[in-house]
Amino acid sequence: MFNATHLLPADLSGLAVCLSDWQAECPQLGVMALVPEGLVDAIPALQEQAKQWHVPLVGAVFPALVVNQGLIGNAIWLGRFDHMPPHFLVTDLSPSAPLAAGQVDQTARPQLAAARQNGGTVFCVFDGMLPHINSLMVALCNLHKDALQWTGVNAGSETFQPIDCLFDGQQMYRNAMLGLVLPPQTRSAVAHGYPVSKALMRATSTEGNRIDTIDGRPALAVYQEVIHNEYGVELTPENFYQYGVHYPFGLVTSLDVLVRIPVALTPEGAIYCVGEVPPSSVMRLLRAPDLNDSHCIHQITQALGQDEPMPAQANATLATFYCAGRRMHFGDGASAELERLQTETGALELAGALTLGEVDTARIQGLLFPRFHNAAIVCVG
Repeated sequence: MFNATHLLPADLSGLAVCLSDWQAECPQLGVMALVPEGLVDAIPALQEQAKQWHVPLVGAVFPALVVNQGLIGNAIWLGRFDHMPPHFLVTDLSPSAPLAAGQVDQTARPQLAAARQNGGTVFCVFDGMLPHINSLMVALCNLHKDALQWTGVNAGSETFQPIDCLFDGQQMYRNAMLGLVLPPQTRSAVAHGYPVSKALMRATSTEGNRIDTIDGRPALAVYQEVIHNEYGVELTPENFYQYGVHYPFGLVTSLDVLVRIPVALTPEGAIYCVGEVPPSSVMRLLRAPDLNDSHCIHQITQALGQDEPMPAQANATLATFYCAGRRMHFGDGASAELERLQTETGALELAGALTLGEVDTARIQGLLFPRFHNAAIVCVG
């Protein structure tokens, strides 16, 4: 994804040297900045330097950064494109998914036409507080007649409070979507590797990412019952968030089971998840895997076509985005999983961020099916 990277310290020392060196080497360059939420106040200075050196800039704010086998919050990733790809930033998105898709299509028509023409992948970054990302992606796929391949991630704060989390060289935005058209040779993979329980449920009443009732009963009551019967866990409103990340819902589709991590309750017993839950969705209760039992890294390696490790070349950077919910489940084991990813792909460097939801599209019999994930790893190389 990136032709070069630079890990910038919190005080931005070395930024001017980096930008001037990169510009001398690649006059048509562009830069994408990945900023941890603890350093959001550094973005105006970053924008000012990019203006001074006439460097096109886009970026996003995430809970933390992925740096090889670690997760850190005291530095900023700069990713260089030797030639700034076609890109777009759509702001003030409508709460209606079809209308929002129309906004994206209208704003980004030249960039999306370029993607259709060269078969490139559209890498997108959403404000994680948008309530309709999956529906938006479905509407975009319908508008473009299954001609575009999408992958992407959610930005924002791990507190799930609204913040300005997307930016360009001039401003910061919320309620927005950033897109970059990557070359056709770009490889991407998304996987979670969560096993499925026996319990089968139906979300009988939902709105966006809120489940009101399951099998006609308050969602919390059913969740408590199933998690007790399957795993012996006594779930209460007080320990709800502690267990939700380890025992998420799984939306059963014809292609996969998509993870939906519960994150909040209402007094009436409704459950908010990260990501939409369509009405009448069939669901299973999932149990997050033990690290040693997870097949996620193998699935990613296969999807990238990496039967053999990457060649040892200076720019063998694998852009890696790791779900915050997955990190909460594995704890210190997240570093071990990232180490396994780097070893099995042979990447010289992992550079990315901790995310609040992940997006991909699956192609089946010529049709594209967009999918919104929780607890997944996204790799773009």
